[in-house]
Amino acid sequence: MAFDSAELEEMKKRWLQANVDVEKAGDWRPLAEFYTEDATYGWNYGAEHDFMAVGRDEIRDIAIGLEMDGLDGWTYPYQTWVVDAESGDMIGLWKQVNEATRADGSHYALNGIQGSWFKYAGNFQWGWQRDFFDYGNVTALFTEMLTDGVMTPGLRGRIDRVLNATELLPGWYPLGQTPVPMW
Repeated sequence: MAFDSAELEEMKKRWLQANVDVEKAGDWRPLAEFYTEDATYGWNYGAEHDFMAVGRDEIRDIAIGLEMDGLDGWTYPYQTWVVDAESGDMIGLWKQVNEATRADGSHYALNGIQGSWFKYAGNFQWGWQRDFFDYGNVTALFTEMLTDGVMTPGLRGRIDRVLNATELLPGWYPLGQTPVPMW
C-alpha cells in the first residue's frame, strides 16, 4: 500500500515533536497513542533474549513504560530518516545521549548506530516498530557510568531489576521465541 509523501513527512514531524515533549517530561508513555491497537514493538537484548510488546497497552505499559523507567535525563535525538512511501517503511537513526558529562566535557552517549524501523499504518500511527542498537555498547556505557559515579538511582534500579530477575521480565523472551516475528 503506497502512502502520500506529505502524510509520511507529517507523521515524522509529529513523532519528533512528541519525542521532544516526552523526553522533557521524563515519561515516554504518551507515545503509545502513536501506535495502532494491535501494533507490536520489539528489539534484541543480546545473545539470549529478545523483547516484544504486543498491542498498544503493552507498548505503553512495558516497552515505553517499564523498559524506559529509570532513563530520566536521556535524549534520543534523531539524526536522519529513510522513508519509503511505497511500503510505509520509515527508518529513523538516533543517538542515545545522557545529560551527564565526563571530565572532558563530553556527554555519556551510546557508541555505534542506533535506530528504529517503523511500519506506517496510516492515520498517523505505527503498525510496528523494531529498534536496533549494540547491546554490548549499552553494557559498556552503563558500566562506565557506574564506575564514574554518575548513574542515577533510577537507572541503577532499572539495571538491578534486570540483573536480579529470577524469571523472564515482562516482554522478554528467549532468543527467537517472541509471540510475533521480530523481522
